[in-house]
Amino acid sequence: MYDDILLETDDKMEKAVVHLVHLFRGVRTGRASPALVEDIRIDYYGSSAPLKHAASISVPEPRLIVIKPFDAGMVSDVVKGIQKSELGITPQSDGKLIRLSIPPLSEDRRKQLVSLCKEKAEESRVALRNIRRESNRNADAAKGEGGISEDDLKRLKGEIDDMIKKFEKQIDAALAKKTKEVLEV
Repeated sequence: MYDDILLETDDKMEKAVVHLVHLFRGVRTGRASPALVEDIRIDYYGSSAPLKHAASISVPEPRLIVIKPFDAGMVSDVVKGIQKSELGITPQSDGKLIRLSIPPLSEDRRKQLVSLCKEKAEESRVALRNIRRESNRNADAAKGEGGISEDDLKRLKGEIDDMIKKFEKQIDAALAKKTKEVLEV
């Protein structure tokens, strides 16, 4: 019971951090990166799919993303998907390839993106706290059922608190890294 609660808590907290890092990959910086567009949803033969499943994405230059759909007939659907996204970049198509020129970010836009990253990091911290609360409830319930002793309960709650501190440090590190990327000129 004790180990089950710890493993479940660790797994959920790790997933919350991984989700945040995945979100950060899609936040635009001044540089081109396939991560900016790979998860954009497009209409792919009647169903919605991420762009990375329908096209090859490359970065031949620091400020250019080139997208080549696997099916040339999909170019217009890919262009529509990019335009619908919140990327803020107008795609240029020649009928076979789609080019996205990444313009440099203005100082105001950089500040907005840093603010967005801070919001996402705080949402992840809240998720960690909710996971801790749920785990502590499970620990109390296990003690009530006689699954663990009073000493084990106290030790378990201490380990859960240590765990949340570890994952909050990972969130802070991810936020600092992304903030540095966004603010680089």
